[in-house]
Amino acid sequence: MSRNLGFAIVPPAASSATDLATPLDRPAAAVPLPGRPVSIVLVGMPGAGKTSVGRRLAQRLGLPFKDADTEIEAAAGQPVTEIFARYGEPHFREGERRVIARLLEGPPLVMATGGGAYNDPQTRAAIRAAGAVTVWLRATLPTLLGRVAGRTTRPMFLNADPVAVLTHLMQTRHPFYAEADLVTDCLDADTPDMTAEKVATALAGWHPPARLPVALAGRSYEVLVGEDLLSRAGALMAPVLPARRVAIVTDESVGPLHLDTLRGGLEAAGFEIRTTVAVPPGEGSKSFAQLAHVLEALMAAGVDRRTAVVALGGGVVGDLAGYAAASALRGLPFVQVPTTLLAQVDSSVGGKTGINLKAGKNLAGAFHQPAVVLADTATLATLPPRELRAGYAEVAKHGLLQGPLWDWCEQHGARAVAGEADALRHAVLESCRLKSAVVAADEREESAEGGRALLNLGHTFGHALEAECGYDGSLLHGEAVAIGLGLAARLSARLGRCDAGLPARVEAHIAAVGLPARIRDLPRGFTVEALMGRMRKDKKVRDGALRFVLLRAPGQVFTTGDVPAAEVEALLREEGCAA
Repeated sequence: MSRNLGFAIVPPAASSATDLATPLDRPAAAVPLPGRPVSIVLVGMPGAGKTSVGRRLAQRLGLPFKDADTEIEAAAGQPVTEIFARYGEPHFREGERRVIARLLEGPPLVMATGGGAYNDPQTRAAIRAAGAVTVWLRATLPTLLGRVAGRTTRPMFLNADPVAVLTHLMQTRHPFYAEADLVTDCLDADTPDMTAEKVATALAGWHPPARLPVALAGRSYEVLVGEDLLSRAGALMAPVLPARRVAIVTDESVGPLHLDTLRGGLEAAGFEIRTTVAVPPGEGSKSFAQLAHVLEALMAAGVDRRTAVVALGGGVVGDLAGYAAASALRGLPFVQVPTTLLAQVDSSVGGKTGINLKAGKNLAGAFHQPAVVLADTATLATLPPRELRAGYAEVAKHGLLQGPLWDWCEQHGARAVAGEADALRHAVLESCRLKSAVVAADEREESAEGGRALLNLGHTFGHALEAECGYDGSLLHGEAVAIGLGLAARLSARLGRCDAGLPARVEAHIAAVGLPARIRDLPRGFTVEALMGRMRKDKKVRDGALRFVLLRAPGQVFTTGDVPAAEVEALLREEGCAA
């Protein structure tokens, strides 16, 4: 086409780095807040009513309305049917993409797109980059048939059976429409005014997931935090995966609770689920035997390097599935869908994967970053109280690392462990914000001092306690970390590194939320020799010297390798460990 539809695209300006102290829900222009309107893009099949609904919706929202096809025809000086006939669909889609990008560069508006526009991956990406909210007007085949009967304005219906045409289009387009932010069903009896009212109501009540970037060199990804993400899993994964093909790894407790919802969310976006592998719940599944089981299942399902491994479950499933993904075919794409508080606030972010050995925890593994993390906070409502409390220990750890979050923990931590949704969302969001920043700065824990190693606050003690208990479920990871936080504070005070009152403050909060705060709170005993032996096999040992994360105050944390072993032994004896 000589005129090339008459458009030049000005790329949107690159966003600046986000201040870690500032909440990030979506690109700034995309958050539908009062006083800050955003563009609304309507997508859907021919006959869904995008234009008629769009005009009425624009009136309700006080925004201008544009029809992408009308804009194309005006720019090209000829109708869409003629453009298709003379130049073919690829040329039309290129011009359509330019039209949509140009319109979205301007002030907020309501836009109706052509039925095939959202199928184009570059168009979808351009709409997302512009920060627009997409709404799929979903209609049934009978409804669409009644609306397109006799239509001559679209070449696809000329001399063709509309039933066959629509059926084919629904099969091919619905998986892409499913990537829209919102879905509104258009019933046969609905007038355009009624549908516009439905859309306006949905927009008013819409709460997009928070999006936290983990900015790594060449392979950045996002952590999404919000409710009901499982039901939209396919729509949220599709933009970042190489193919709509996955294998799911879960455990026998989580599967019955959440697997059907995840499957539905994947299948709605056209994903093929090659296999689902379930392992026994608990730390015991982080073993070579279960790793081999998962790998064999993946190979039997015929996965290839474009098949993503999706981990649905807690930290055990995430670590195991992630290690399998890192190993299978020398590396498969990986998605974390954490369903426990512990996994959402800690283990799902950062790319550490692995299994346990007899010698200790997480001693075999790999760094394998996920393509995306979907932290659906609605899944936390299904957690047993003990599991929720155990997960909260990592929130408290992040609080001690960050400072202001510790103040929040002391004021609101009890609400989080009681299962209050707003408190849990805040705990997950702020924990992920802190961890993503630390991981971005020191992805592989290579910093000589501080860096990612700071995330091990309480873990040197905690891992030793876990290993001594044999990972049998009698002591959960979070419970061990909770005790470890108190011990790290006591060791810091013992060495004169912090205020003498800090250990009591830490232990009081830990106990107040229902976690074990002291070794003496556990129903079994430990020996100093056994715990010191475990700690000497810890991954953080460097040149034979024990390394600890210690505190000066909440928000002032450091790593050190100059702690005398005699001081650690004396602390353990004071805490009731036998010599």
